[in-house]
Amino acid sequence: MGDAKRRVLFNKKMQREPSISYSLKPKTRQDEDKISQALARLTIEDQGIRTSRDSQTKELILSGMGDMHLEITIDKLRRRYHVDVEVGTPKVPYKETIKKQAKMHHKHKKQSGGHGQYGDVWLQLDPLPRGGEFEFVDKVVGGVVPRQFIPSVEKGVRKVLTEGALAGYPLVDLRVTLYDGSYHDVDSSDMAFQIAGGMALRKGVLEATPILLEPIMDVEIVIPEDFLGAVNGDLSSRRGRVSGMEAAGSNQKIRAHVPLAEMLRYATDLRSLTHGQGAHSMTFLHYEEVPARIAEKIIAAAKFEHHKEEE
Repeated sequence: MGDAKRRVLFNKKMQREPSISYSLKPKTRQDEDKISQALARLTIEDQGIRTSRDSQTKELILSGMGDMHLEITIDKLRRRYHVDVEVGTPKVPYKETIKKQAKMHHKHKKQSGGHGQYGDVWLQLDPLPRGGEFEFVDKVVGGVVPRQFIPSVEKGVRKVLTEGALAGYPLVDLRVTLYDGSYHDVDSSDMAFQIAGGMALRKGVLEATPILLEPIMDVEIVIPEDFLGAVNGDLSSRRGRVSGMEAAGSNQKIRAHVPLAEMLRYATDLRSLTHGQGAHSMTFLHYEEVPARIAEKIIAAAKFEHHKEEE
């Protein structure tokens, strides 16, 4: 029998964070209509499942505790709710930015009978600190671009921000200054200045040393000490930087900063490395520049995919 004077307090059960994610794409319009309700029911039933919609890639993301966990969930989608999906690896939400100042001019001039199109702008592009997002600055003097067309220039610029100029990823961390231009009394229009602003930005980015940025994750890994060397070596091969290490009971806890692109299948690989005895979690930290040799491959792949979509 227990001693009433010696109370033992147990820690509350901790909710584990998902360690692996799949992208889901409904195969038919009918599946698309049913999938939200089906996933909502499954997440109530199993609180280890998370679903989200990536705001940049627009992908539907299903996250869970491991491959088997997600495969069982997808099987339930098919058997219980009759929802068929294509399963893939989530896309990495890369971004584009610039490293130096550039000035660019673009004149959009088109004559096709009747009123033509005329919009003429000079833009200056400046890099902002990481996380600076975007600024549009109006420095037009003397009415060289009429006041009613300055929002049109900004609208054209913002459209290109979402499309990117290097590999189709969103542009961030730059200031665009409109400082000169010209107009035509008859042919200038909202659309003409939108096109001029967008084209000037697109061309200017390519002159401003454009780079790719990638998300870096703050990763925490708990493993038996016997696997410390193997796991650290594996992190290094993934471009990871160990930021700390400490004892966690009989285990070792490693903290590291690792590119998200290198962590998409990490739950499976860690299980293999540690004979099923390792666990990890990760949270978004910040964006960093992608190394040039890797960026070249990402850009080439993005252009190839874009070309396929246009065919």
